[in-house]
Amino acid sequence: MSSKTKEKSFEPFRTIIIAGALALMFRSLLFEPFNIPSGSMIPTLKVGDYLFVSKFSYGYSRYSFPFGIIPFDGRVMAGEPERGDVVVFRQPGNEDVAFIKRIVGLPGDDIQVKRGVLHINGTPVKREHEDVGTATDGFSVMKYDDYVETLPEGTSHSIREMSDAGSLDNTRVYSVPEGHYFMMGDNRDNSNDSRTSSVGLVPFENFVGKAQFLFFSHNGSARLWEIWKWPLPSGIRVSGMAFIDRGTAARRPRPARGRHRPQVQRP
Repeated sequence: MSSKTKEKSFEPFRTIIIAGALALMFRSLLFEPFNIPSGSMIPTLKVGDYLFVSKFSYGYSRYSFPFGIIPFDGRVMAGEPERGDVVVFRQPGNEDVAFIKRIVGLPGDDIQVKRGVLHINGTPVKREHEDVGTATDGFSVMKYDDYVETLPEGTSHSIREMSDAGSLDNTRVYSVPEGHYFMMGDNRDNSNDSRTSSVGLVPFENFVGKAQFLFFSHNGSARLWEIWKWPLPSGIRVSGMAFIDRGTAARRPRPARGRHRPQVQRP
């Protein structure tokens, strides 16, 4: 076999290797796609939403790279997270699991929930009633209330409350240490977050990236690549395509789905 023939036979493999390397660089350094399989961020994010997470917003840690292939401690080129950011992070103590929550507590803050109302440094966070509705978990019908919560910096977002007397609606005071953040889901009574012992305060090192852009949304009955399962046309939620910011992003009516695993999956 001539050298030219060998080179031509290797060409497809070279193309695959280059494409794979570029895709790896894109996912590790720029944006990584995730999908939402749970309702812990309703009404901001729906089950079946697909979003891009910015990997460069907070700099890079070992969790920025697939399988932790570049192990190191801390972060490089770190950017400062802001209260109200929606963040994908690795669960402390179980780093194989990725969660998505909102930052409500910064280093140095004291955080507490009283009768369903978030308190930051002893001051209740303002919330205004926005909507009321019902949802089912498959067994019973439950009433919910949506509120617009305004953080101390002035940014606002929607939250959902099933009641103000649930197990997560009255907590002790949490003092957030340096290098850690207090995370909460917008679906306040159906979120496994910093109020629970299985998550707790989240180290900055565990941040994967900032939820940046919602690029696809469907009713949760199929994965993005399972085109043959899409319940067209009603199953695709075109209105879900939007930027996610710390303020009024994605305030849309969203069906609650009971208690869910608050995990984030890659497409």
